[in-house]
Amino acid sequence: MMTEFFMPMKKVPTVTAQQKQVTVINNKPVFYEPDELKTARAKLMAYLGQNVPKVKYTGPVRLIVKWCFPLVKGREDGQYKHTKPDTDNLQKLLKDCMTDCGYWKDDALVVSEIVEKFWATLPGIYIKIEEV
Repeated sequence: MMTEFFMPMKKVPTVTAQQKQVTVINNKPVFYEPDELKTARAKLMAYLGQNVPKVKYTGPVRLIVKWCFPLVKGREDGQYKHTKPDTDNLQKLLKDCMTDCGYWKDDALVVSEIVEKFWATLPGIYIKIEEV
C-alpha cells in the first residue's frame, strides 16, 4: 500500500507541538494549546482529512514529507530553506494530526522519515507514505 498527495496552502503552518503552554490551577500544572496552535492543528486536520487512506497502516512505514514554503525575495523555487522552523518540530504536529485522522494505528509505525524544507512558488505540503 502507498499513499501520496500534495496539500497546496498559501500559508504553511509553522506552529509546532512544542508550543503548548502551561498554567497552574489549584496548585497543579495544566497544559493547554494556545489559539495559534489550535488553528494550525485544525488546518492540518482539515487538509489531511481529505486524503485518509481507506485502510489504516498497521505495519512499518516510510514517511516522506516536503514542506514547501512561500517564495520570498532573494530565494529561488526549489531552493532548500535552512531557517526556522526546524523539521523535527514541524513533523511532530503533522504526525500527531495524521494519527488523529486515522492514517495509522500509531506514529511509532514510522520507521523511516525523509523530511525536507524548500522555498516554492506553489507552497504546501507533499506527503508520501510507503509500506516497508
